[in-house]
Amino acid sequence: MSERTASIGAEEMVERARVRLDRVTPEQAAVLQTDGALMVDIRPYANRLAEGEIAGAVVVERIVLEWRLDPAGEHRLPGIDADTPVVIMCNEGYASSLAAADVRRLGLRHATDLIGGFRAWKAAGLPVVPGGTPAVP
Repeated sequence: MSERTASIGAEEMVERARVRLDRVTPEQAAVLQTDGALMVDIRPYANRLAEGEIAGAVVVERIVLEWRLDPAGEHRLPGIDADTPVVIMCNEGYASSLAAADVRRLGLRHATDLIGGFRAWKAAGLPVVPGGTPAVP
C-alpha cells in the first residue's frame, strides 16, 4: 500500500520555508557576525573557489548540515546549542532558505538565511576573502 502525497513546486517550498524565517540582509548579517553569530556557507567548493568567501564563515556541505547544526546531536559543531544565532548562505538565497528552515525544525531557533546569498554580500561591498576553504568533515 503506498501513501499518496500532494506535491508542491520548488518555488512554493522556498516560500513556505521563508515564512518561518526572519531573513537578514547582507548588512544585517555583517552586524550579526560581529556580534557572534555563526555564518555558515553551504555553497559548492567551485563557487567558493571562484567567487571568494566571507572571512570567519564555517563551510558545511549541505549533505551534513543537519548533523553539524543539530543542537542536541553528537556530531554538532562545537559550541552549537539551541540559542546559537546562525546565518546560512548559499549563492543567491534559495537553498539557504530551505536549509535554515530545516535546522530550525531541529531546534536551532535563531537560524536564518542571507537574503540574496553570498552574491548579495559581495555586491554590497562587504569584505570577501579568497575562497577554497575545505568543508567541515
